[in-house]
Amino acid sequence: MKNLLLVFLLIGNLALAQNDEALVKEVVNSAYVSGIQNGGAITDIRKGFHPTFQMLRFTENDVKPMGIEEWITAIEKNRAQATAAPTVRTEAKYISVTISGTAANVVLELYRGDKKIFTDNLLLYKFNEGWRIVSKTFYRHP
Repeated sequence: MKNLLLVFLLIGNLALAQNDEALVKEVVNSAYVSGIQNGGAITDIRKGFHPTFQMLRFTENDVKPMGIEEWITAIEKNRAQATAAPTVRTEAKYISVTISGTAANVVLELYRGDKKIFTDNLLLYKFNEGWRIVSKTFYRHP
C-alpha cells in the first residue's frame, strides 16, 4: 500500500513539473521569442515580463542593467524606423528548462536562418498570475 501511494505521488509530481515546463515555455515563446524577437504584440511582452525585469548586459567589462520598459521603448523606436518587417524569423532551441518550486531557469539558443545569434539565460518566477520572466543574461554570437 505504501509503495502504491509513493508511485501515485511521484506520478503526480512529474505531471505538475511537466505542466510547469510547458507553461514556462509558453511564456518564453509568447513574450520573448514571438513578442520581442519576431515583432509580436507589446501587450504579449508586458504580460510575460515582470515589471521589475532586468536584462543584464555585459559590456566593456561591466554589467549594465536594462529594465523592461526601457527595452520596450527601444523596440518601439526600432519598429517605427523599420521600412519592412524582418523576412527571416528567429527560431528558439531550448537547451534546458530547470524548475525548482516557483523558480525556473531557461537556457535558450536563438537562430536566424542557420546562424546562432544568441544564447540566453532567462530566470522566471511563478506569481499568482503565472510564470513571468524576471531576468536575462545573454551571449551574442559573432
